[in-house]
Amino acid sequence: MSRHVAIVTDSTAYLPQRTMERHNITAVPLTVVLGDRALEEGTEISARSVAEALRKRRSVTTSRPAPELFAETYRKVAESGATGIVSLHLSSEISGTYDAAVLAAREAPVPVRVVDTGMVAMALGFCALAAVEVADAGGTVDEAVAAAEKRAAGTSAFFYVDTLDYLRRGGRIGAAQALFGSALAVKPLLQLDGGRIELLEKVRTASKAIARLQEIVAERAGSGQVDIAVHHLAAPERAETLAEWLRERVPGLVELHVSEVGAVIGAHTGPGLLGAVVSPRS
Repeated sequence: MSRHVAIVTDSTAYLPQRTMERHNITAVPLTVVLGDRALEEGTEISARSVAEALRKRRSVTTSRPAPELFAETYRKVAESGATGIVSLHLSSEISGTYDAAVLAAREAPVPVRVVDTGMVAMALGFCALAAVEVADAGGTVDEAVAAAEKRAAGTSAFFYVDTLDYLRRGGRIGAAQALFGSALAVKPLLQLDGGRIELLEKVRTASKAIARLQEIVAERAGSGQVDIAVHHLAAPERAETLAEWLRERVPGLVELHVSEVGAVIGAHTGPGLLGAVVSPRS
């Protein structure tokens, strides 16, 4: 489908491929470095491969896309007929992806608005879908950006991890927070707050932590219309249990997405991750 405003995001949005194709959304891949091999998320390495590598304590790191990759993407999108681009990316507190996009946007052949959504995973994906809806209706770049920013402002992300060690190794959570959790042998619940991963609550067991996650998500969803995404890494049973519980307990649920996170987020959270994104509709 041809339109004047094109939507670009990155591979950590974790939108279903069919959704990307239907709405003509372009995703720029981040990179996972496994040992001495640099592999593109989504095409060259799977989340399961990352989970297995982490279990074996192999070196796993991630890196942002090069500005040159963004520049090539913007050029191709412009050549397809776009006269403006909205480029939506994961939190700059977590990754340098936003900075790379900003550098490339300065030399793009059409105007590019780069947005730090402060989000990640389907929290970012919902922002992209909000922008697409406006673009498909013939909206301007500014209107699409406003829709994405409004969606981001109302969206919350909560997640459980078996250990904070992977987040600590990647520098995505403070060493003091990680040490505190490990010292007390607690199971951490976390949230995105100001674009950063912050410790929300400490619970004694995994089962109690997941039960508390259910309560938090239901409370945040309330009774209004809401979209929810459930994410996991190598924990499909946990994800399906949470999804079934939410289907029964959230009266205004419109869309529920259940998916395994990609390699980049998986590299920082580790196997056992269970997360939920709550995104109210306006």
